[in-house]
Amino acid sequence: MGLAAARPVLARVVAVAAVAVWIVVPVRPASADPPPPVADTLAKLETLPIKGRAPKTGYERSLFGESWTDDVAVALGHNGCDTRNDILRRDLVEVVLKPGSNGCAVLSGILNDPYTGTTVEFERGPSTSALVQIDHVVALSDAWQTGAQQLDPFARSNFANDPLNLQTTIGWVNQQKGDADAATWLPPNKAYRCPFVTRIVDVKSTYNLWVTQAEHDAISSVLGQCDA
Repeated sequence: MGLAAARPVLARVVAVAAVAVWIVVPVRPASADPPPPVADTLAKLETLPIKGRAPKTGYERSLFGESWTDDVAVALGHNGCDTRNDILRRDLVEVVLKPGSNGCAVLSGILNDPYTGTTVEFERGPSTSALVQIDHVVALSDAWQTGAQQLDPFARSNFANDPLNLQTTIGWVNQQKGDADAATWLPPNKAYRCPFVTRIVDVKSTYNLWVTQAEHDAISSVLGQCDA
């Protein structure tokens, strides 16, 4: 599933504390792209190897590179902005950007959270930024246990910053999900479960990762209830 980032369109300029602030409205969040036909995803799922989990031994976040680095060879890489802000700009609406950040840093916006089907406001700040977080659809530690140990460091950094594998969501939902796979966690919003598992299949296929039997069966079960 291609998840090319939507290009923001300049909407208007407002004055905030006598400083000009650009408001950007994304044309269409990449995460809202329609999923491919279910049959295609089911066929791709069957190409993924089925294995048990490898040991988590040795896993560290640092093995997937610097957090939110722009030095990656995936969509939005080397655009002069860190990955977190790239994804916030993609997934939020009514975005307000920080003056002097070259159109990068998000100060505020509104998230229509696909995981819960609810709407929340994002405001950058020491006590508020964590209320909206970026989820790795395929968690890093899950990836580590299903083939990422065999990737080179640059490939793991690409994985950790690939927009295909990133989704803005409410902080508590991201914490609840943790490093769970589709066998143990699905979005509370049932309407988003088909796109969610489709993204898992696409990510694992792209990075040559495997699924456990339980995850394979869970994904297959969800896809079996999706519209063709």
